[in-house]
Amino acid sequence: MALFGLLRRRTHERAGFALYTAAVQAARDPGLFGEDGVPDTLEGRFDLIALHAALLVRRLHRDPDPRGPALAQAVFDAMFADMDINLREMGVGDMSIGKRVRVMWEAFHGRALAYEAALEAGDEAALEAALARNVWGGEPPAGAARRLAGHAMALNAALAGQPFEGFVAGQADFRATPVGAGA
Repeated sequence: MALFGLLRRRTHERAGFALYTAAVQAARDPGLFGEDGVPDTLEGRFDLIALHAALLVRRLHRDPDPRGPALAQAVFDAMFADMDINLREMGVGDMSIGKRVRVMWEAFHGRALAYEAALEAGDEAALEAALARNVWGGEPPAGAARRLAGHAMALNAALAGQPFEGFVAGQADFRATPVGAGA
């Protein structure tokens, strides 16, 4: 009987991976990178994935459906399973992967809390400041943090307007307004 328990999928696992994949695809939008955008580095890519995943997890947690927290956890689990795999593919040794993943978790958690506070308050300036601090170390190109904050606010609104059943089916639409069009 214990063997069958090992082979059983966790609730929402498939949907969590599908939702995380949608967040990663949105975070890879070339319009988010460049001279006046997020640096196209490992850190910059992590920051955009963290932002998109945090927006998704926030949406799932805020839903009145009692499955929301479990689905949010499935997205979080998919994210850090992916981070583990990526570190291994980059050649990071087995002995240090746990420490690296913990550092990434702490970075994600801190960012998610900062973004959540700004979004909850509807304070785009606070979100801009948090993004400037986390993504660019406080020195973003002119207007870049403002554009990314506007984009995040628009995505937050777009995700809030999507039905929960779509998320349960592993579907999330990360299209809001085009990047660079004032968002």
